[in-house]
Amino acid sequence: MNDSALDVKDFRCALSQFPTGVCVVTTRDDSGKPVGVTASSFNSVSIEPPLILWSIDKNIYSTKTFERSQHFAVNVLCRDQIDTSNLFAKQGTDKFKDVNFENGIGDVPLFKNCSAQFECKTWNVYEGGDHLIIVGEVLNYRYVRENSPLVFACGSYAVQSQHPATIC
Repeated sequence: MNDSALDVKDFRCALSQFPTGVCVVTTRDDSGKPVGVTASSFNSVSIEPPLILWSIDKNIYSTKTFERSQHFAVNVLCRDQIDTSNLFAKQGTDKFKDVNFENGIGDVPLFKNCSAQFECKTWNVYEGGDHLIIVGEVLNYRYVRENSPLVFACGSYAVQSQHPATIC
């Protein structure tokens, strides 16, 4: 990159070259209403203690709710959950109206048929430019090996598959 101003669109294209999983992070607001947002910024931080992180745009309506929440869940979506990803990427709709979920630790929503789920206690929240970085201590987790994860790369959904060189 040179000294000229950053081309935001081009920078996003460069970032999209790194495939990520797709998840919906959920919690409850102060009145107990379920809240959720689609995120692809999810990572492991530490094994001991078990910590993960994700980030949320400061301009999203639910940011303050996640910043104040004591618990949240990361629902890693499977390849068949594109509609769920799209629903929770929208603003201003009753996202949970037709979604089948159960309640986990801290009464946070857990979706059915995900690839993986992480139930977390908020460990810390950090400033990160135009985002907040939320670190959670994993209190419980589960995964289903057979539920292939949904992936996002180069501006579109994709599915994970094994590289031919690694197949026995």
